Amino acid sequence: MRRTALLATVTALVAGALVWPAARQADAAPATFAHPGVTVSKSQLDFARTKVNAGAQPWKAAYDQMMASKYADLNRVPKPRATVECGSYSNPNYGCTDEREDAIAAYTDALAWYITRDDRYAKKSIALMDAWSAVIKEHTNSNAPLQTGWAGSSWPKAAELIKYTYTGTWANSGRFATMLRTVYLPEVINGSNSNGNWELSMMEAAVGISVFLEDRTSYDKAIAKFRTRTAAYIYLSSDGALPKTVPSQNLDTTAKIVNYWQGQSTFVTGLTQETCRDFTHTGYGISAISHIAETSRIQGEDLYGTDVGERLRQALGFQSKYQLGEAVPSWLCGGSLTLGLGPVTETGYNALHNRLGIAMTNTQKLTEQNRPSGSNNLFVAWETLTDGDNPN
Repeated sequence: MRRTALLATVTALVAGALVWPAARQADAAPATFAHPGVTVSKSQLDFARTKVNAGAQPWKAAYDQMMASKYADLNRVPKPRATVECGSYSNPNYGCTDEREDAIAAYTDALAWYITRDDRYAKKSIALMDAWSAVIKEHTNSNAPLQTGWAGSSWPKAAELIKYTYTGTWANSGRFATMLRTVYLPEVINGSNSNGNWELSMMEAAVGISVFLEDRTSYDKAIAKFRTRTAAYIYLSSDGALPKTVPSQNLDTTAKIVNYWQGQSTFVTGLTQETCRDFTHTGYGISAISHIAETSRIQGEDLYGTDVGERLRQALGFQSKYQLGEAVPSWLCGGSLTLGLGPVTETGYNALHNRLGIAMTNTQKLTEQNRPSGSNNLFVAWETLTDGDNPN
């Protein structure tokens, strides 16, 4: 009977009917959410603030860059719309740039408040969030999911800082939460079968929004989609002869997979699904992966210690090597790459190299070369300031 019971257990595990308690717990939302807890924690902010106030580099240069940017302008006039319409490559662009940049500005002002304690910046961040929460109702056209993901990644970062560090009042915080819950979350939570950077950015927004709303169900759903998509976005040799896939995409033949991977048929560790498209879109995906892993870390979950961390490490190293100018072999993307990775390496590099002690020669060189890293004007901003060599 003991042997029969053991056989039944093993059979159930193979079939996926049982999940080890540790694995189930690892991907679950925290019992209590940490705040501020979207991509940057209070201890990280305190470290950055101390460095800036001491005039230490690279943080002071990163702070000066942020404060000199258009996003920190206290005279900025928000441009909210009821309907943000974004076609392919933002054509048409009815409110797309305005929404993304107002969201980055709200986050920028929230960071400026934290560093300076000048409440004009907190009030400006609130004014930007209030302007949009009073007006926006929907996102439309083909790029609506991606647009919602991009703007929806910045809004909760701003909101977390204001709600949990500002000493003044934010009367319309409830309305802002309702906006995230009704306008943004439904557009991103179910993911996308487009190129992988779409779903990764959408899950970044979903995770951040879930933290702000303290929505455990949405958090768990977003993390699960993120884990599946990350495994299907960055190839490891341990995956086998072909990359992993997202089941809903029905990439069930080698030809379909190769086509989805931009015609690349030789798979090597660190290659991403969009490497042969261009490094800019690849950077979007890598950045979103690092942001979600960082948010999860703040919430008490170690994704860096899973395949997520290994895939992120390998993707950063692979892309950084060629971004730095290494010759492209003929088997890779036909011997030609479209570079332009963007300011996306700080968060992953800091987590993996500085905290975990992993050597990352190419990523380190590229990261330090690009400091201060600035903003991509979509959903990445000021990560040399917040993440640069930050031990917290």
